[in-house]
Amino acid sequence: MSKLVVLEGIDGSGKSANFRRLCARLTEEKIPYHSIEFPRYDKESSALLRMYLNGAFGTKPEDVNAYTASTFFSVDRFASYREDWRKPYLQGKLILSDRYTTSNAVHQGAKLPPEELPEFFGWLADLEFEKMGLPRPDLVIYLEVDMELCLARLRRRHSREHSEGDIHEADRKYLERCLETARRASEYFGWTTIACRDAQGREREIDEKNQEIFERILALDS
Repeated sequence: MSKLVVLEGIDGSGKSANFRRLCARLTEEKIPYHSIEFPRYDKESSALLRMYLNGAFGTKPEDVNAYTASTFFSVDRFASYREDWRKPYLQGKLILSDRYTTSNAVHQGAKLPPEELPEFFGWLADLEFEKMGLPRPDLVIYLEVDMELCLARLRRRHSREHSEGDIHEADRKYLERCLETARRASEYFGWTTIACRDAQGREREIDEKNQEIFERILALDS
């Protein structure tokens, strides 16, 4: 039976590092899977979203409204499904995705007032899962992070890459709204949250979090 598992988290959540480790673990355990990552910056279907993130339509995220910007990313996901992972998904292989429709819920939903979020979440799900026919995730793992950790990790990343990040990463107030929107999206869609800190407030090690994620995936077949 087909399974689609999504790893989600705002910039600086450690999502990409957890995704790489999870892929390595699945390979090591000889569990068949197909990995996908969004956005696909090297594909033609991402042209509009690259222009948006690079500031071609405005230097602030709010310069393009949540609904319009969402369609840029949705088209890239549709192309990915048809070109890349539709066949393995229909054959029943585990699909592991770094970001998905969930990212639009967080990053575009952050542009809207809280009272408008349920309508936006419903519109987004209808657009991609009903109108476009993309698969609904069977499990969404949301890597929760606080602003302190988020900013520290982003500073380290930008220092390594000698960059300032895209228009999302460069706007602290926007990132703060993303954190709150992610909390609301998680409640609305029923995501599984992996905490960044333990009960004593200490940052959890990546191996500990990755083991928890791995066990959640295995539980899908039980």
